[in-house]
Amino acid sequence: MINKVGVIGAGQMGNGIAHVMALAGLDVFLKDVSQDQLDKALKVIENNMRRQVGRGKLEEGEVAAALSRISPVLEDDYLGDVDLVIEAATENEDIKKSILAPLGPLLKPEAIIATNTSSISVTRLAAVTDRPGQFMGMHFMNPVPMMKLVELIRGIATSEETFQSIRDLTVRLNKTPTPAEDFPAFIVNRILLPMINEAIYTLYEGVGSVQSIDAGMRLGANHPMGPLQLADFIGLDVCLSIMQVLYEGLADTKYRPCPLLVKYVEAGWLGRKTGRGFYDYSTDEPTPTR
Repeated sequence: MINKVGVIGAGQMGNGIAHVMALAGLDVFLKDVSQDQLDKALKVIENNMRRQVGRGKLEEGEVAAALSRISPVLEDDYLGDVDLVIEAATENEDIKKSILAPLGPLLKPEAIIATNTSSISVTRLAAVTDRPGQFMGMHFMNPVPMMKLVELIRGIATSEETFQSIRDLTVRLNKTPTPAEDFPAFIVNRILLPMINEAIYTLYEGVGSVQSIDAGMRLGANHPMGPLQLADFIGLDVCLSIMQVLYEGLADTKYRPCPLLVKYVEAGWLGRKTGRGFYDYSTDEPTPTR
């Protein structure tokens, strides 16, 4: 039974994972390299829980109890105590491998390692650890507290026991587990990101404006958010890295990242997190940048 969890990376995904784990009654160690990032993450978690109280999804008492289960940490001494550690760092294979490789000797022999990668080969990431049989992908959707789906990805060596343990945990978190094979970008992003990339091509080629493309998909396909607005929410750097994984991993030109996406990332226009992407977020109402 998994009761104590380490989450490595206190960014948007990491703090969301810590949030749902703590609400489900697990003890969580939330690790980052910066105290500022940890402080910011705890504030975000508390604010998000209070929003859930406001919407009638949580009781006030549950917030204090859940927050008391989250321990922010800067060092690795917590690792010997956890049943599961989840890597939730930026979507960069080298960074993920540098985090995962040293974990093994610090963990209990029976501890499981999971990665929240949204596109990178789980088998390749598992190979740098000392326990590929006890390693798998646990891809939460963003924003984690609201989204019901978790993609569960076995590497080639993942044991059935490991898969079942993570599946059971996913159900305890009140999420819906969906198995996916270890192919580039798995299921959701293999379908979603090419759609976003095509929307960017549609803008690049002048077929429609930012507003007309987003309105077209919201009102014409009943999507809750337009694809360019969604790209800004995900982060254009993340969108580009997933498209590059698809393009390199599947060697099919239909996955070629749009040059306009590359240009925005090179400019540092990464979407909502930098205040500018396909929309400018410095105004009360976000305004299209093209």
